[in-house]
Formats: sequence, structure tokens, C-alpha cells
Amino acid sequence: MTSVITNQTVTPLLTVPTPQFPPGSDVMVRQIELPPGDPGLGPHRHSGPVFGYVLEGEILFELEGEAPYKLSAGDAFSEPGGDVIHYQAANLLSDRRSVFVAFMVCAPGVDMITMVGPEELADKAASRLPYQG
Repeated sequence: MTSVITNQTVTPLLTVPTPQFPPGSDVMVRQIELPPGDPGLGPHRHSGPVFGYVLEGEILFELEGEAPYKLSAGDAFSEPGGDVIHYQAANLLSDRRSVFVAFMVCAPGVDMITMVGPEELADKAASRLPYQG
């Protein structure tokens, strides 16, 4: 066994249980740039799990069943996809952009993003938790 000595620094950012990947899934990697004050995409679902990393700025991130929280540059995040609603990924900064990279697993034959309708949002409104920022 050979050992290599380097000057690398390794910083753990995110560890989550291994999600189920449907056979035939695709992986997409996208960089998303939110203009100043942008509310982001409306409530939606992803067909598979999503893993991300914030490159710049501050993002208000909210998933179904969790209180909204702030992500800053250098933070990593994940979401399970499937039936879980992704309520928001909004730019908290009014004077500059926020940017993140998303690694998304797409279930075969299913759109990566499905918007959530107003009736379902109304049904679940009482279960949303407030942002404590």
C-alpha cells in the first residue's frame, strides 16, 4: 500500500443516508443563479433526490416538514425528492445574486420538476413552519 502526503484539506460538508435511485435514472448537474431578491421557483417536487452546494450569497431554503432556514456560501443541502414539497429556495439578498449548484437524480420518464397546485398548497398551509431568521 502506498501513502501519498499532500497539502490537501478535506472538509466534510454533507452526509445523508443513501437514497433509492430508480433503475435507469439520470443525474443532472445545474448551476442556478438567483438575481437579487428573487423568490426562486414556486413550490414544486423533484422526481428524485437532490444534493446541492451554495457558491455565493444567502438562500432561504424550505422543504415540507422542516422549518425554513438560511443557507450561505459554503453550505451543502439535500432533499429526498419524490412526494416531498420543495417550497422555496429564495435569494435572501436584495443587493446581489446568490448561486448554487444542484446535483439531481431524475427518475426515468418523469420530469425533474413538477409544480405543486394551489389546492394542495392550501391543504398543507397549516403544517408549514415559520422562518426564524
